[in-house]
Amino acid sequence: MRVSTARGVTTLTLNSPHNRNALSTPLMTELLAGLAAAVADDAVRVVVLDHTGPVFCAGADLKETAAAYASGTVPAGMLGDVLAAVWECPKPVVARVAGPARAGGLGLIAAADLAVCAEEATFAFTEVRIGVIPAVISATVLPRLHPRAAAELYLTGDTFDGRRAAEVGLVTAAVPADGLDAAVARYCDSLVRGAPGALAGAKQLLRRPTATDLRTEISGLATISTGYFLSEEGREGVLAFREKRSTRWVAALGGGSAESAG
Repeated sequence: MRVSTARGVTTLTLNSPHNRNALSTPLMTELLAGLAAAVADDAVRVVVLDHTGPVFCAGADLKETAAAYASGTVPAGMLGDVLAAVWECPKPVVARVAGPARAGGLGLIAAADLAVCAEEATFAFTEVRIGVIPAVISATVLPRLHPRAAAELYLTGDTFDGRRAAEVGLVTAAVPADGLDAAVARYCDSLVRGAPGALAGAKQLLRRPTATDLRTEISGLATISTGYFLSEEGREGVLAFREKRSTRWVAALGGGSAESAG
């Protein structure tokens, strides 16, 4: 991950383009460390989540997940830690999304206070197509999405563009690709004008505890997620993705190509 700071804005750049910035354990560890450092630095007023390469984030690292099956675990817990750290960050977090995001990457976008994407960027909750469900990320995604849109997008796994992402509440704004940097800069310029204590207080208002606090909710969802990843369908879906073939349930229909989780 790359880290840079200028005029009160720290930019944390996902820098693992070889696997489309998939949320591997090393990348999530670096992201947690970068967030902690930004929170501890009084000179930092705003945090921007950015990415190298054409893809914002492909979601969970399915290669790592498949390898973890031997130990009977999957890295869902750390994803919950990352989402909670972004959600609870006392400083405004802005996601800059220039390219596709899938699955867990959408949870990261939803955890940010503001998110700006290119209109051409694409999104999809692909979990059901590999035999799992978007459990952990629901803690941050469902408070953003309109309920009808959530049902459609969760159940179909269909791809949608930046304009639709803005319409359903996943992102704050969708802009032409050549205007993305300017749009992010405008938001950052506005955010740094806020008093640090007041910004933190305003975020507390926006994150008022519900009947279940976020970390308790994430813990329960992580348990559900792990169960699906370790299920027969989940194992088959992850392996099919890695082997670039159709899942058994798609092959049984007599056609179809391998699904992408990214």
